[in-house]
Amino acid sequence: MKKEIHIFFTALMFFTRIPCPKWVNHDPEYLRLSAKYFPLIGGIVGSIGAVVFYGFSFIFSVEIALLLSMFSTIYATGAFHEDGFADVCDGFGGGWTKDKILLIMKDSRLGTYGTIGILLLLSVKFAALREMEPYFIPLVIISGHTISRFIATTLIYTHPYVRDTDDSKAKPAAKSIGFSTLLISGVFGIAPLFLFKNPWIFITLIPLYLSKMWLGHKFKKWIGGQTGDCAGAVQQLSEVIFYLSILGLWKYIW
Repeated sequence: MKKEIHIFFTALMFFTRIPCPKWVNHDPEYLRLSAKYFPLIGGIVGSIGAVVFYGFSFIFSVEIALLLSMFSTIYATGAFHEDGFADVCDGFGGGWTKDKILLIMKDSRLGTYGTIGILLLLSVKFAALREMEPYFIPLVIISGHTISRFIATTLIYTHPYVRDTDDSKAKPAAKSIGFSTLLISGVFGIAPLFLFKNPWIFITLIPLYLSKMWLGHKFKKWIGGQTGDCAGAVQQLSEVIFYLSILGLWKYIW
């Protein structure tokens, strides 16, 4: 149990800015084993966003409450996954060989593709949530953060890690994982969907996984696998697709 607590806090420290006990560090072995807790970390981050939205919705308009909610989740993670998405946009937008793509993604500077990509992503995320009934938004935010991190975990499971350097902080977390780790991650990722109390909600898993397969195909074709940035891009895209899928269900089925 003590080891599992250590693994959980390792994931919490790596993927968020939430304060952790001083005895927790970025131990590569614990970080490798922490993939099963990615969706749980997402649930914590999503809960922060949900609470911020709910609280500020009594004071400000829905639009302002949503923006503050998005700010809170980005701040809680240090824009960790957003940065990965932007890096992938820059790398695959501006690179034409594996080495060039990996080099661009490793560059800390933000390029045109990354800037445009992240602005559009955040805009769609905001617009999709704004279309929903306010009472419904907190649960959707929590679920979006958990299920999207599970989908990102499936990328780590199905695609090999391709960076051959040892200086990447995300390398232990992005390396291959076992089926048992994937299964536990799935339990944490899918659990919030049951709170909708509507079986139609599980249809959202179809577009989520199809989008992951599409990105995974591009990653495999151009660089031979995935990196931590690729997993971050899958998480961000999956979160947005989940929100859009909810809107589709709301309009045509529910």
